[in-house]
Amino acid sequence: MIRQNKRKWMGSFLLLITALVVSSTPFRDLSSFPHELRMMEGSLEQLRVSVPVMGTLVNSNPDILHVNGTQAREVSVDLSKPMSVEPRRAGEARLQVKWRNIPLTAVKVNVLPDLRIYPGGQSIGVKLQTAGVLVVGHHLVDDGKTKYSPGEQSGVHVGDTIVKMNDLYINDMNDVKRMINEAGKKNHPVQLLVVRGKEKLNLTLHPAKDKKDNEFRMGLYIRDSAAGVGTLTFYDPQSKAYGALGHVISDVDTGQAIVVGDGQIVQASVTSIEKGQSGNPGEKFARFYNESEVLGNITKNTPFGIFGKMKDEPKRSFYDEPLPVALAEQVEEGPAKILTVVNGQKVEEFDIEIANVIKQHFPATKGMIIKVTDKRLLEKTGGIVQGMSGSPIIQKGKIVGAVTHVFVNDPTSGYGCYIEWMLQDAGVNVRKNPDSQSKSNTDTAA
Repeated sequence: MIRQNKRKWMGSFLLLITALVVSSTPFRDLSSFPHELRMMEGSLEQLRVSVPVMGTLVNSNPDILHVNGTQAREVSVDLSKPMSVEPRRAGEARLQVKWRNIPLTAVKVNVLPDLRIYPGGQSIGVKLQTAGVLVVGHHLVDDGKTKYSPGEQSGVHVGDTIVKMNDLYINDMNDVKRMINEAGKKNHPVQLLVVRGKEKLNLTLHPAKDKKDNEFRMGLYIRDSAAGVGTLTFYDPQSKAYGALGHVISDVDTGQAIVVGDGQIVQASVTSIEKGQSGNPGEKFARFYNESEVLGNITKNTPFGIFGKMKDEPKRSFYDEPLPVALAEQVEEGPAKILTVVNGQKVEEFDIEIANVIKQHFPATKGMIIKVTDKRLLEKTGGIVQGMSGSPIIQKGKIVGAVTHVFVNDPTSGYGCYIEWMLQDAGVNVRKNPDSQSKSNTDTAA
């Protein structure tokens, strides 16, 4: 009986000791120590273990990393104080923390090549040509006997994109009108290749002759282009790639993302601003400026904006030199700046606060919540307005993201996305180093 009570007492004691150890600050710090760390060349990071003893840090690759200013493979460190880690070149290394040859924790460090890009802020005009034609509605054709929509009867839905007619790619609404009339006069059906989401459908449409003008029609409202104004986010001088807007361009009627067939960006000049209020986010009004001078093409339209190549380095930049970029996990809550235009073509810098940071390991559009704090901008715009999307966000001298959306009920606040995801969509990969790699709208009835 005494032995059994002793076992119970010892078990309870061990449980108590374990609980105290697990809840202690050093143990919590050890458990929260990162298992993997990404850094850019030329940056500096501090790692803290917070164990009140002297220990040893083993550096697997001192050519890549210096610890506490030294290139030694093993460094004696005070584990109660932060350790400085300085990357010297791109590559991978492993840091292991020991106490009396007992491994405590380790971190894999992936050093990425230094990347510097020009922040934007300039207003741009966007001219987008769809791949095929987008169906935005049905309309009835009166053939003298009945009223119906041949397109609807053939199974074409609003939001579909017609990319081929009779095995020929179509590029604009004039192609559609010509082919429908030719088929109607010959009393032939038209074979359509339709894209609906991720599906491709083959449909047969019989044109109907409108008795009013004796033209053959398909009973569909279609659109082949879109135009608008946004903000340039960045320009990469190495690849000449750019990113803008920070969000996808969707059709105003269907809400479908527009599939890019062709497109250009041109200069734009802000003429006036409708100030944002609760329930009405406001808007920049701008005009295309010098349309004949195309700044670049548009090759992609993604959830993070539009992307392509620019012919030349953008003009009227706020910074004379390119800035480093921050990785998604390096963005912090606190003061920051945005670059945008509120009058003419002048890029200005305004104060904001990054109110909330959402940790992301994979691309997602809502990475941070931002709040405008600059009195000048609040007086001029009321906060974030339409047309400001894509304005680059700068924190501690680095480009960290872009403005994406405004809160309708609070125009002083909105969402931002991380610059890393925009760079990825632009084809500028910042997630891996070379070593790891080698291992406005017009509708027409038709």
